[in-house]
Amino acid sequence: MKKFILAAFLCIGVNSFAQLIQFGPQVSYNITSPLTDDFSSKSSGTGYGVAGFARVNLLLFYAQGELGYAKSKFSLSQTGIGETDYELAGTDATLLVGFKIIPLGKLGNVRLFAGYNWKNYSDISTNNNLNIIAFEKNNSSILGGVGVDLWKLTLDYRYLAGVTDLDPSGRNIKTAVSNFSLGFKFL
Repeated sequence: MKKFILAAFLCIGVNSFAQLIQFGPQVSYNITSPLTDDFSSKSSGTGYGVAGFARVNLLLFYAQGELGYAKSKFSLSQTGIGETDYELAGTDATLLVGFKIIPLGKLGNVRLFAGYNWKNYSDISTNNNLNIIAFEKNNSSILGGVGVDLWKLTLDYRYLAGVTDLDPSGRNIKTAVSNFSLGFKFL
């Protein structure tokens, strides 16, 4: 009888723990736009990301951390000087706090969230035949978004507003990123 009670308690505890902590992989697609008034034209580019996430659920609130790799592109042009294409890749880390606004029962929920994102560009590639362009390796952003959990899948849209000036030469370049991600919860 003691073994039965212990096994029942263990099953209930594992199920409760699975509700409390969730983790898994995620992939993302992003559209990066440069925010600047110092260039005559600018164009957005696309990229991708892969990451792992861990989420702690507390009733209607949750906190989530993500760590992965992301790649993005965009272009800037200066009249009479030329165009520069930027390709940036490196470590991507995010911290989120959120609120589950619409519970969908056992199916999932709809969430609102906000947070902080830090990127460390370990691979910066610029295509400009005229000169070498300095570029900041670290980029901080604040973010906000909405997400849906359906069964074990997570689908998120987030907007990242860059707060770091990426051009140390005195011009102002920040990023605005629209990000769509799809994740799978193991627990």
